[in-house]
Amino acid sequence: MARRLLVLACLMLAFAPRGAAAQQPVTVFAAASLKNALDDVDAAFTKASGVRITASYEASSGLARQIEAGAPADVFISADLRWMDYAAERKLIAPATRTNLLGNKLVLIAPKESKLDHVAIGQGFDIARLAGDGRIAVADVKAVPAGLYAKAALEKLGAWTAAEPKLAQAENVRATLAFVARGETPLGIVYATDARVEPKVKIVGAFPDGSYPPVTYPVAATASAKDKAAVTRYLAFLHSAAAKAIFEKYGFSYLVKAAS
Repeated sequence: MARRLLVLACLMLAFAPRGAAAQQPVTVFAAASLKNALDDVDAAFTKASGVRITASYEASSGLARQIEAGAPADVFISADLRWMDYAAERKLIAPATRTNLLGNKLVLIAPKESKLDHVAIGQGFDIARLAGDGRIAVADVKAVPAGLYAKAALEKLGAWTAAEPKLAQAENVRATLAFVARGETPLGIVYATDARVEPKVKIVGAFPDGSYPPVTYPVAATASAKDKAAVTRYLAFLHSAAAKAIFEKYGFSYLVKAAS
């Protein structure tokens, strides 16, 4: 791992555009929760390198399946290990380029005007009672990482059986966020970073560490990446101090040692 990051760091020296090939866009398939932060990272990379980025944001499950179906992606950033493993098992990524880049936290949110605040979340937490006659917004608990993490937490805390009938499941975590922002549900479970970018919601509680698997965002080049030189420079930038500062500004934890 250290050697791989050293190679990526050295490639930072090659950011300057190199003729026509350097102008080919890099297509990035990324988890929906990354949108705001990654848009800023991509803009900074393009400014530094001249390489344009085309980003597609969706649930990691959907993106992995699109890549499997032949969608032309150069880089895949998942919101959990499961879907990166899915891609790896099908030889859809270049395994030597894979790293665990970012971390996140799971939180409980409510509309900004809600009277709920400072909810203590622990063993025996009764989220169903807290929701009252309303529903609880979550991402799809069978496939989408945010939903899988939410289900794991509710099961661990003994809240799943009562909560399941009240779930309003969405196609990705940003759709979950929108349910709460529009006031369609009184509660939702999203990542802390999502709550930070939506002014119409507030965090009312945090799920304790250990109640769900660590939220981890692995990144890798796809096996079908076209311009491998541009993709390598992009991956190197994701491991840079400049990218680290942007991701941390949005509330992500940075899991690798940033190249200077």
